[in-house]
Amino acid sequence: MAAEYEEVSVDGRTLKVSSPGKVYFPARGLTKWDTVSYYLAVSEGILRSLRNRPTMLQRFPSGVDGEMFFQKRVPAKRADWLRTATIRFPSGRSADELAPDDLSHVVWAANLGTITFHPWPVRVTDVDRPDELRIDLDPQPGTDFRDAVTVAAEARALLDEVGLVGHPKTSGGRGVHIYVRIRPEWQFTEVRRALIAFGRELERRMPSAVTTAWWKEERGERVFVDYNQAARDRTIACAYSLRPTPRATVSTPVTWDELPDVDPDDFTLTTVPDRLRTVGDPHAGLDDAAYGLEALLELADRQERDGLGDLPYPPDYPKMPGEPPRVQPSRARHDT
Repeated sequence: MAAEYEEVSVDGRTLKVSSPGKVYFPARGLTKWDTVSYYLAVSEGILRSLRNRPTMLQRFPSGVDGEMFFQKRVPAKRADWLRTATIRFPSGRSADELAPDDLSHVVWAANLGTITFHPWPVRVTDVDRPDELRIDLDPQPGTDFRDAVTVAAEARALLDEVGLVGHPKTSGGRGVHIYVRIRPEWQFTEVRRALIAFGRELERRMPSAVTTAWWKEERGERVFVDYNQAARDRTIACAYSLRPTPRATVSTPVTWDELPDVDPDDFTLTTVPDRLRTVGDPHAGLDDAAYGLEALLELADRQERDGLGDLPYPPDYPKMPGEPPRVQPSRARHDT
């Protein structure tokens, strides 16, 4: 008879993992217990990504082939040791999100069927000022991971020019993410403006390879710099987070030297723990220094003087000051 639960001791607490044999990744026969064991094995890396950050949980209680939902609010009835942070959404509503400060929070979430962790780019000490600039290079149809890697190389050069240090990772899919530690001195709107300026400069340098077009019909076969990842309440799967793919891939930090040669499908639940033990964490130095956005905001000023204003926000946002019409271009042409 299958065990109803397993117990695991984490941070001085004993946690129960219910239905440990439940299959979470059917294509590989990997179970809930495998998922929990993975997060225990990569504790150093996952906590570097999550510690003291409000975190949305992407849950698959029946495994990755079953129903999925995002959980922003922790249950009202919960263990008294769970740490939370109150965050405010663009709608003006608020919620208490999980804010892990130790590994027991990660195991608690994994027991609920959390496959992927989506932390905010802020700390609990200041939930309105990001300390992380996240550059999401998203290949569009007709492009792939290799195209994102090519763009990432130019992104690194641009970061160097504006005095920033980027730390790349695979997305767990076809994309590349680059994280930059910044000083928490700017609001979300200012960080987003800096990211738009960065994306536009990449687009100017690589017009056939890069786009900042919000509307999919305008992107073509290019890599999209998703500038709205810097908008409030937008998150990215964190480093060492599992992804809901058949292979159980992992969003994995890599060095700049490694990036041109890696295959993101090689980084999985079964391979990443050994990699972390033997190679170490390429993001270990992410917190060594925090940088300013002054150079990117100056670039944004110059772009605006050239007539380049704001870009559309996500559809669930209220109308924002200075935002252009949030109308799909083909529909706008049809209406006129």
